[in-house]
Amino acid sequence: MIYRTIPFFDPHKIALSGQAFRFNIIDDTRVEVVAYGHYLQVACVGEDDFAFSCSEKEFNDIWKDYFDLDRDYVSVFHSIDEDDEYLKDAAAFGYGIRILKQEPFETLISYIISQRRSIPAITTSVERICEKYGKKIVPPRLKEPFTDPLKKTYYAFPTSSQLSRASLQDISDMGVGYRDRYIVEAVTDVESGKIDMDSLRKKSDDELFLVLTSMFGVGTKVANCVMLFGFNRTGRFPVDVWIRRILDKYYGGSFDTTLYPGTAGIMQQFMFFYERISSKADK
Repeated sequence: MIYRTIPFFDPHKIALSGQAFRFNIIDDTRVEVVAYGHYLQVACVGEDDFAFSCSEKEFNDIWKDYFDLDRDYVSVFHSIDEDDEYLKDAAAFGYGIRILKQEPFETLISYIISQRRSIPAITTSVERICEKYGKKIVPPRLKEPFTDPLKKTYYAFPTSSQLSRASLQDISDMGVGYRDRYIVEAVTDVESGKIDMDSLRKKSDDELFLVLTSMFGVGTKVANCVMLFGFNRTGRFPVDVWIRRILDKYYGGSFDTTLYPGTAGIMQQFMFFYERISSKADK
């Protein structure tokens, strides 16, 4: 267990932000996440003070980058155009959201599944795939300020090799609908070496976008989501139905991403969270 003081960090808001599908709220002060083959619990122990259920080495090797902790989000927050009232309100509402740097293959498959689906439905399919093909993870016994995990056993997201054992029917049985073919093709591309996930990290944004959209079933929105959440390309600005609604209502149909070079994706998350969560609160 380690403690850190982290400004602009709200794990509960991150859990509700729709970026990741294996990030759960336990109670008012604790969340849990499964990523990179590890289980982590985060507990809020004071204002900007947090406990992490991992070693110093694991924190430095995995979680510091996963939570994008080296970025100054306070400066990003203060960079918002003073005349943009909507974005200022959205950022204030989403204060503490950070862009997660997720494992690229998991992000690719998860966002292929996400097309025209609700977050609960995506989460269910992702969990089914993990339980069927992923490696078992047994969380350690945890003491205060942590609590019991929500489950006794978790599963890592499968590697392309593990998932390559699944047939089209096997993938279909995971409840992914017409996306089953997209997943099988993506796994084949990665496992064959046609798509080298490690080499993609070195490509420019334009090059990476072209590679991703060349894949069967990967369009502009999915490619931008994979770039933003799997490769930490925070200049990307995915447009889904929520963002389209915002752009049409507040921005005359388009958002000038050139105002936020390298941070437009962070602004997108503020907008998405604000619109989605506040709309629920209004009902």
